[in-house]
Formats: sequence, structure tokens, C-alpha cells
Amino acid sequence: MKIDDIAKLANVSKSAVSLALNGKNGVSQKTREKVLRIAQEHGYIPRPIIKAEQSVQQNTKLLRFVACTNEGIVTEQYESLPFFMELIHNLEKHIGSSGYSLLVSSINIESLEEEIARLEQEQKSAGILLLGTNLTPEQIDVVADIQSNLVVLDTCFETLNLNFVVMNNLYGAYQAGQYLVELGHHQIGYVGSNTRMYNFDMRKKGFLQALTENGLKIADSDDFSVSPTVISSQDAFKDKIKNRLNTLPTALFCEADYMAISVIKSLTELGVKVPEDISVIGFDNIFESQVITPELTTINVKKDKIALIAVEKLIKQIENIEGDKTKTLVDTELIERNSCAVYKETDLEG
Repeated sequence: MKIDDIAKLANVSKSAVSLALNGKNGVSQKTREKVLRIAQEHGYIPRPIIKAEQSVQQNTKLLRFVACTNEGIVTEQYESLPFFMELIHNLEKHIGSSGYSLLVSSINIESLEEEIARLEQEQKSAGILLLGTNLTPEQIDVVADIQSNLVVLDTCFETLNLNFVVMNNLYGAYQAGQYLVELGHHQIGYVGSNTRMYNFDMRKKGFLQALTENGLKIADSDDFSVSPTVISSQDAFKDKIKNRLNTLPTALFCEADYMAISVIKSLTELGVKVPEDISVIGFDNIFESQVITPELTTINVKKDKIALIAVEKLIKQIENIEGDKTKTLVDTELIERNSCAVYKETDLEG
């Protein structure tokens, strides 16, 4: 169920659906109720959204998931990206069994303070699950000042006295580096995102640590940059590869599965075989990693565990069961599939 589907069923525009779901002005109460009813009936939101005319006591059982969109990682279409889709689904599942309701809100990062304040004024939540993927410490602090019951997902800043739940990025990338070394690779390349954030920075740190411990490093010519949200082949990457087909690294680590899938498609178009000519490993273990050919070896992020911990932490904070703030790292695991192979020296190399 997508916003397009709700709009067709309600016979209104997509913008009207967005306004209704996000509690914004601009639609009539009749239209708002119709949209919310259709969304509820079709599973877009797992439990009924609390209406403004309902009692304050009921409103205290409302949790708000907030994503701040921009042109980088968390775009306006972020809900269609596999990682975020799976994360929200798991949050809905755990909140749905807790007695609380979930309202998903997307706001523009440029007007973060005004939008959060308006949402909380129009429909007060008991607490916020904040998608911190693309946020700075200062922006997260702004949200905490408006709603103190807060758990931040998908990033971590040790200097903030707030609750964070995030995958152990450093450990996951370290696992990937050790795995490639164990396969016998020595000339290893790195494919990073051209949009930087905490998760990617920590992954680079972990991967480089693994190589350093094994006496290896990444050559400048083997350090590539691509878009993290494009799943098709990328011309800029292909241009850097096609002029050095005989001097490629024997393995590539990609900071996310979307990048790994894009890299595999780009290499395939250039006649480079994965994993026969070059091994590729990703990070996230999204559903698409099993659809690409060859199936992608990757680092599994336990999105269900992250969601469970975040929901439990927020509810305990709301109900004054636990006051201590914590930074929770959820460890990752290596998923071996078919995109990596043992390195074998060629006759030319020997």
C-alpha cells in the first residue's frame, strides 16, 4: 500500500493524502478521516491514528516516527528504499503489539524546528522515534528540546545525552575486510558514497582497520565514489573502470548494497565478470541483494532487532521505567552468497 494507492481509493490527490497522513492543514476534516480510515484498513498504518477530537489520555499512546528529508540519502521517496522500508515495517510490528499507535511523519530538513513544533502542537505524541541517518548533532538536539521522550535511529553521537540505536557499522565493515583478506585478496578497492554521513564514515574506519591489521591499504586509484541511491549502472564509475580493465583491484567493498548492485551492473556492462574477475561485497542485506546476479555477499543489518530495542527503549522512557540514556550498537553478521570468490593468481601475475 503506497500513497498513490490511498489517493486512488480516496479519490483525492497524493498531496491531499500526504497532508492528511502527516497531520498538516490544507484538507477538510472529512477528507482527513477518509484517508486515515483507508490507510488503517489497508495496513499503511498498523493501528488507528488518534483524531484531534479524541481525549488527551488516548493521545498519550501515540508514537511518532519522524524522517527529515533532503536531497542526499533520505529523499522524499525514502520510504521506497528497501532499508528504510524494512525498518519502518519492523517498527510498526513492534509498536502494534505494545498498545501504542504509530504515526509516520516526513518533514523537510530545512524547516525541521518549525515542522516538529507544529506537528507536536497539532497532535501531541508520547514520544518520537527519529530517523537520524542524515542529521547533525545540532539538528537532533532541536528535536530533543521539543519532545524529550526521544530515541534516535540509524546514527549515533556520543556527545549527546540521548538514546541512540544503530547497527555496529565499524564492526560490520571490519568483518567485510577480514573476509576479503581471508579469501586471499590483497589489492582491494573501496566504493564509497558521494554523500557522507555517520554510518558511511564508521564503515570506512572499520574496513581500513581490517586492512591495516593485515598490512594492506587502499591505493588512491582504487578508491571510488558513487551515488548511494542509484541502483542502475553509473556512467562516472564506468568511465573510471573502462580505461584500466587489466589493472583492476581483485575485490571491492561497497558501503551499501545499492552501491554494490550498481557496481555489479556497471562491471557487467563492461564485460567484467563477478566474481570471476573481481569480487564485490555490500552492506545492509536488503531484499534486492538476493535478486541481483550473482547474489550479493553482504553484511546483514538486524533491522528487526534495532526496531525492537528502539521501541522498548522509548516506551520505558515514556513510562518512567528507565531514565538512563544509552547508545546501543547492534552487531552485524556476514552473509556469504555468490559475489565473492577465493583469489587465484593468473598466469600473467605469476
